[in-house]
Amino acid sequence: MFNKSLSRAALAGAFLLVAAQGALAHEFKVGSLEIKHPWSRATPAGAQVGGGYLTIKNEGDTEDRLIAVSAEIAGRTEIHEMAVNNGTMTMRHLPNGIAVPAKGSVTFKPGSYHLMLMDLKKPIKEGEAFQGTLTFEKAGTVQVQFAVEGMGSPGGSEHKDMKH
Repeated sequence: MFNKSLSRAALAGAFLLVAAQGALAHEFKVGSLEIKHPWSRATPAGAQVGGGYLTIKNEGDTEDRLIAVSAEIAGRTEIHEMAVNNGTMTMRHLPNGIAVPAKGSVTFKPGSYHLMLMDLKKPIKEGEAFQGTLTFEKAGTVQVQFAVEGMGSPGGSEHKDMKH
C-alpha cells in the first residue's frame, strides 16, 4: 500500500514539474522561425512604457526580418536597440525592423534589442500574460503570448526613469 501511494505521489510530482516547465518555456513558430519565451516585466502603476523580450531563431536558409510588432496592452509598439557608446547609453527606434540571419538568432533582452511597449492601456502585472503579434517580411504574422515576470527580472529595470 505504501509503495502504491509513493508511486502515485512521484507520478503526480513529475507531472507537475513537466507542466511547470511548459508554462515557463513557451515557444511559437512561423515558417522557419521559432520565437522563444516572449516575456515582459511588470510595471508600476501609472507607467506609460514597458519592454518586451524574446529570442527569434531562424532555422531556414534565408535571412528574414522582423518588421512590425503590436501588443494588446500598448497603444503602439516599436522595435528598439539600446547600446552603450563611449560610456553613454543610447536607445534608438529601428523603423526598418531587425534582420534574423539564416541559421542564426536574435535575442531581445534588457540593455539590448527590445520591444518598446508605449502608451500602456493598463499596468503590466506579474503573473499575467498578454497577446502580441509579430510580423516578419517573409514568414508572415504570428500571434504570441508574453508572460509577465517581476520588476526585478534579469537585467534590472532600464526603462523606469526614461521618457519617450
